[in-house]
Amino acid sequence: MIEVELKCVVDDAARRRAAIEAAGATLTFAGHLTDRRYDTPDHALAARDHVLRVREYGRAGERRAELDWKGPTQYEGGYKVREEVDVPVTEPDALTTVLDRLGYVVTVAIDREIAQYDLDGAMIRFERYPRMDDLVEVEGTPEQIERAIAALGLPRAGFTAERLPDFVRRYEARTGNVAALCDAELRGDVRYDPSNA
Repeated sequence: MIEVELKCVVDDAARRRAAIEAAGATLTFAGHLTDRRYDTPDHALAARDHVLRVREYGRAGERRAELDWKGPTQYEGGYKVREEVDVPVTEPDALTTVLDRLGYVVTVAIDREIAQYDLDGAMIRFERYPRMDDLVEVEGTPEQIERAIAALGLPRAGFTAERLPDFVRRYEARTGNVAALCDAELRGDVRYDPSNA
């Protein structure tokens, strides 16, 4: 599958959610989303711009996970484009044990509260991080993305194909605070290199 996406800082998530709901968007998931990105100790995957990720969705009474691979990032027509392969995982704890035994290590951890919607085939996900700006990500075809952006009512110029580290850098430069993309960073237990996010 080819993933096409744009991201933007969101000024008022409740207001923007109400706007897309009024446009007919359907809430598909609300809850906690964790990403654990794995690599070799020498970062061989990152050196090739590949991502190996375990993504877990959680909310009261529900836990589901995926193993994802993403290929090198490309930029086409102002959109971020990557090949992506997702595999559902029924035993996420066992999977992480397998990855550990194979010598992979977690190089980036991302924890956030999300609200994810479908609007005419576009995926719209609002993301609240432990300490960073709230973001909205829109995925789909370019046409679906543009319709979703119009429904959100945010300025089109705010949407970029930049990666998460770019948003981290801007947040830190603007606020003087160190961003925390995961709960462990917020507690001060660990600091991941956000350039790999």
